[in-house]
Amino acid sequence: MSTPRRRIETDVMKLLMSDYEVTLVNDNMQEFYVRFHGPSDTPFNGGVWKVHVELPDQYPYKSPSIGFMNKIFHPNIDEVSGSVCLDVINQTWSPMFDMINIFEVFLPQLIRYPNPADPLNGEAAALLMREPTKYEAKVKDYVARYATKEAADAAAEESSDSDEMSSVSYASSEDEATGMEL
Repeated sequence: MSTPRRRIETDVMKLLMSDYEVTLVNDNMQEFYVRFHGPSDTPFNGGVWKVHVELPDQYPYKSPSIGFMNKIFHPNIDEVSGSVCLDVINQTWSPMFDMINIFEVFLPQLIRYPNPADPLNGEAAALLMREPTKYEAKVKDYVARYATKEAADAAAEESSDSDEMSSVSYASSEDEATGMEL
């Protein structure tokens, strides 16, 4: 059945034709980087991240794996591996969703409304709950230090071994899917 292959091509083409900067890895539509900008109404404003995306052969029936390549200080994103914990996709992924949904809706929503009750970054979660002003200052510091266009470009170049990211999985609760998968 060629439906998943066609769907991968359709979704990736939609991304390529959108305003997002997309870089395919070895011209492979199942692995690519997307440049993601922090939402303007958040302390992440001005930040630029390179997000690594891998689409499984079973996509869209199986969710994509995504990870931030340059550092971000957020309760639901692992600071070291870049894994993303996003319940709406981990647990309720649907073939109705596509890659545009991830970058236009799901990631911006996660950035705007972190869930400190289910963290991958415990330090960020604790700071957000106890001292929101200090949390915001640390987010802005990380944006200035690690989320520049140059940092995003360098992060992608350093990660020529992308298997490292996809082999790391984190679960913040026993019943949750891995933190890698959306």
